[in-house]
Amino acid sequence: MGPMSTPEEGPVTIDADALLGARAVEAGVAALAARNQHHLAAMGPEEQAEAATTWRELTVEVLSAARQAVAPGVGAGAVQGGGRAVIVLEDSGGDEVNVHVTFSPQLEELPDGAIAGTPAQLAAMSILESITAEDGGHGHDHGEHGHDHDGGHGHTH
Repeated sequence: MGPMSTPEEGPVTIDADALLGARAVEAGVAALAARNQHHLAAMGPEEQAEAATTWRELTVEVLSAARQAVAPGVGAGAVQGGGRAVIVLEDSGGDEVNVHVTFSPQLEELPDGAIAGTPAQLAAMSILESITAEDGGHGHDHGEHGHDHDGGHGHTH
């Protein structure tokens, strides 16, 4: 059976990883844009771009949580006390690449400024740092480089 079954076979099933695919993420962003269309129309181009980035981050975070809920025994979340880091790379036109990362549980910033996380999360941070180092600040749009420590789980480069 492929990623989806036909209606004649019973309920439609999808591969949990498809929730983080480009089609699902784009659909989520489009739904948020449609829901907030009245706000979007009143924004300038820079605000619209910022809103789109925020909606993409929210979509990736929500779909990551949904994926974990429907397939809890798959991936890093299967280990008791384990963590998860989901990195989504997507083309944004030309040579530009948007990078979105979701951590579960949330990363912890230590008093000395270091970041504490699970092995999977620290590996993801290392990958992100290597992308930034290789890039030299050119060819990729990493946006703001920060962590949401106020209850969120997202991280955007």
